[in-house]
Amino acid sequence: MEVKPTLVVLAAGMASRYGSLKQIDGFGPNGETIIDYSIYDAVRAGFGKVIFIIRKSIEEEFRAVMLNKFSDKIAVEYVLQELAVLPDGLTVPENRVKPWGTAHAVWVAREKLQEPFAVINGDDFYGAKSFQIIADFLRSGQPCGLVGYQLANTLSEHGAVSRGICEVDADGTLRSITEQTHIERKEQHIVAIRADGEEIPLAPDQIVSMNLMGFSPSLLPYFEQYLKEFINEQGHQPKAEFYLPSVVDRLVKAGVVKVNVLPTPEKWFGVTYPADKPVATKSLGQLVAQGVYPKNLWNRSLETVE
Repeated sequence: MEVKPTLVVLAAGMASRYGSLKQIDGFGPNGETIIDYSIYDAVRAGFGKVIFIIRKSIEEEFRAVMLNKFSDKIAVEYVLQELAVLPDGLTVPENRVKPWGTAHAVWVAREKLQEPFAVINGDDFYGAKSFQIIADFLRSGQPCGLVGYQLANTLSEHGAVSRGICEVDADGTLRSITEQTHIERKEQHIVAIRADGEEIPLAPDQIVSMNLMGFSPSLLPYFEQYLKEFINEQGHQPKAEFYLPSVVDRLVKAGVVKVNVLPTPEKWFGVTYPADKPVATKSLGQLVAQGVYPKNLWNRSLETVE
């Protein structure tokens, strides 16, 4: 019997730039969250289970919003990402408040990840074709891949964004991936601005990662190894984060695994800033009008993505 991949949804972020709990904010015609559309696409692509990574402080509210929406269509589990959940022998440094980051979130869920799995951000819309691409890749048995977007299709008009900048060989193999935490348009150009103020020009068709990545469970021990090293080396820095792209970059450079970059034609949208909400709402409304999604998302049977 074919193993169905698992979807890991990163929904524990603090949403400091958005100002409210955007993971459960309504954007669709009937108050659907962006996560609703991701789960809808994942079910159609053949995922068999979804694991939500959330914080204890939002657990009750999050579960109440998600309760019984799609539990008859896909298995649902929850994992709590808390600062104190660390490998044995490690403790939270004094004054640390900020979550440890996206790769820590995956490590926290390790005991529930027996199947090939994909990871997504809870506040990003990826598009149905992107879910089909990563699902097909995971079913092929390959160990690690990421869905690559063109940078120009992933920008917010209302402020800077974080993206994993990918360097890709001609055969589609990842050479490196670097997390740039401040990318924005400046006049007619796109630049990444480093902490020291240096501006790095980026091409509109630069391939970037939006954290839609697929992994074999056999790679999870590396998450723990790299997490231990991160805490020991950078844990004292109050804003340092253990990013998914940094794990993938290390896997590549250490020769542990070949990482396939899987291009997608989809256009991203998400909600980094409050002003992004009308754009996301309008975009979803257009997709509903085009028949890509039903108006009442969970009130009809799902169809396979073409």
